[in-house]
Amino acid sequence: MKKKVCFEDVSGFNDRWIILFGLPTASLFITFLLFSDTILKNGLGFITVCMGMSVIHTGIFWISLRWVYIRSKLRYPKFEQIGHRIMWYLIAFLAIYFVVNKLLIVTVMDWLSQNPNENDPNPIVTFISAFLMSALLIILYEAISFYIQLQKTVAEKAELERQNVESQLEGLRNQVNPHFLFNSLNTLAYLIPEDSDKAVRFLQQLSNVYRYVLESREAKIIPLQKELEFLDAYVYLLKERFGENLKVIVHESVQNPNFAIVPLTLQMLFENAIKHNVISVEKPLTIELFRENGSLIVRNNLQKKNQVMDSTGVGLENIQNRYRMLTDKEVDLIASQQYFTVALPIIHLNH
Repeated sequence: MKKKVCFEDVSGFNDRWIILFGLPTASLFITFLLFSDTILKNGLGFITVCMGMSVIHTGIFWISLRWVYIRSKLRYPKFEQIGHRIMWYLIAFLAIYFVVNKLLIVTVMDWLSQNPNENDPNPIVTFISAFLMSALLIILYEAISFYIQLQKTVAEKAELERQNVESQLEGLRNQVNPHFLFNSLNTLAYLIPEDSDKAVRFLQQLSNVYRYVLESREAKIIPLQKELEFLDAYVYLLKERFGENLKVIVHESVQNPNFAIVPLTLQMLFENAIKHNVISVEKPLTIELFRENGSLIVRNNLQKKNQVMDSTGVGLENIQNRYRMLTDKEVDLIASQQYFTVALPIIHLNH
């Protein structure tokens, strides 16, 4: 069953108190604006009739325009589409005014008076008052909705900024956490007596990894080429640990000087793949990096571990949130029986 759309779902606020306060206030104003002469001629007792007409008149406009507001916001929800909404408001106002003016004011006044033309409200004043009331109502709804959306956007931006900082720290922790450092130092200790040249190379690459982490941790984006250079150093360290059990394939399609990436994204995705999958002679882990359909693809064959080392569980979510700050395109996470794939939107450097 299709869920009924309510006013609050569309506007972001409940207008119950606005109606309870605004409807009688607007009706009283309309009564004295349109029927002051009629009341003076027919006596104060006539005010109840005029007030009743004003409540009906105002209520019809209010309810009708409120419905149009809901429908137009559903169809044109963005602030940039306010021109389309205004067009529908104007069309709706003219249609409502014609119906109310012909069927309510003229008909009722004809019924109440033997000389109807004498008691008819001034048509110009009637039109202007109806237009101003309708405009004020729509402006009020649009302004409150815009303010609430603005507050929500500011709050979301602040939350994303907070998560961005957490993500940067997460990337830093992934590099300097005891497991990584312990494994790297063990590998280095093994290489020193076995192959001093390789040990020096390993130490240089380890230095490059930490230098990149320190230099890029404050940046929102960085040239993809720099991230790939860092990835080379990072993969070198991993290969010394896992040997041929870890296969990394970087396709030439990703080599583009105009592409950018969120710093440490590739490292976090590689770390995630290694952390959650078996890596052995019988089951080597293959991680591929390539470009496809406007996205940078990181894909690994899926062979989950029975037990996974402790994780904060926010790495992938942080990557998604950091990209939301930079592009409307989403980071897609796709898990199949064979592969786990992450599609990163390609960001172009501004020259």
